[in-house]
Parts: sequence; structure tokens; C-alpha cells
Amino acid sequence: MAEIRKLQVTFDCAQPERLARFWCEVLGYVAPPPPEGFATWDAYNRSLPPEDRDAWFACSDPSGVGPRLYFQRVPEGKVAKNRVHLDVRAGIGLVGDERLAALEAERDRLVALGAVCERVLLADEENESCIGMQDIEGNEFCLD
Repeated sequence: MAEIRKLQVTFDCAQPERLARFWCEVLGYVAPPPPEGFATWDAYNRSLPPEDRDAWFACSDPSGVGPRLYFQRVPEGKVAKNRVHLDVRAGIGLVGDERLAALEAERDRLVALGAVCERVLLADEENESCIGMQDIEGNEFCLD
């Protein structure tokens, strides 16, 4: 049997700390403490050459269950639809109008944080409702 491995999800982005802190709010994740010898991440970044400042940031599930999220600065912007996206499970166990209301409430909370609602897909004979979203840098994700 194959060994179970930990998973990290990596985002290419323009502003790693800003995007990581957004995802902390979305998922209830936490940012790590600043590196040893520094009181804050700002102090750590000020100690680096300008080209190395805010080059990366990470956050993790405080329970240790979910994957670590790692954000790395890249020079190019997003140019196409993501081939992989996150599904934020905001409606687990809910169906119909109750599920849609929970998803819409979460959508409204995330829009207030800077996310964008792309589309609301209503339930049909085969699928429950879900909401297509974009994070603050345009990466697609779904509320389901």
C-alpha cells in the first residue's frame, strides 16, 4: 500500500502575504509566526533586500487536518482559467433552499473581503447549488 503523504497547495501570485491572509479568513486558517529573531513579518521583510521582500507566505489549518497553503510571488499575472481550483465546502449536508441560503451567506461574507462572485449555479435534477467565485487575485474557487 502507498504511503499517505501530506499535501501543500501552492498559489502563484503577485502579493503573497495579502492573498494568504485572505485565504486565512476564508478557511479559518492561521498564518505562521514570524521567523525567529523578528517580532513581526514586516520587520522580517524590512531585513531583506527589496527584491526578496514579500516573496512568499504560507498559512495552515490550525487543527492540522487541511493542507498547508503556500503563496509565492511570480512576475507574470494570471492569464487563463485555472485548471485546478479549490472547492470551499460551505454547504455540507444541506440541500435545496437551506443549502443555497448558506452558500449565499458565505458568498456575501467573502465578497466583503474582496472576492468576486462569478455565477450562481442553481440546483437541478442532478446537482445541488454551488457558487463560482474569484479570490482577490482572480483565482477561481467554488462554494459548494
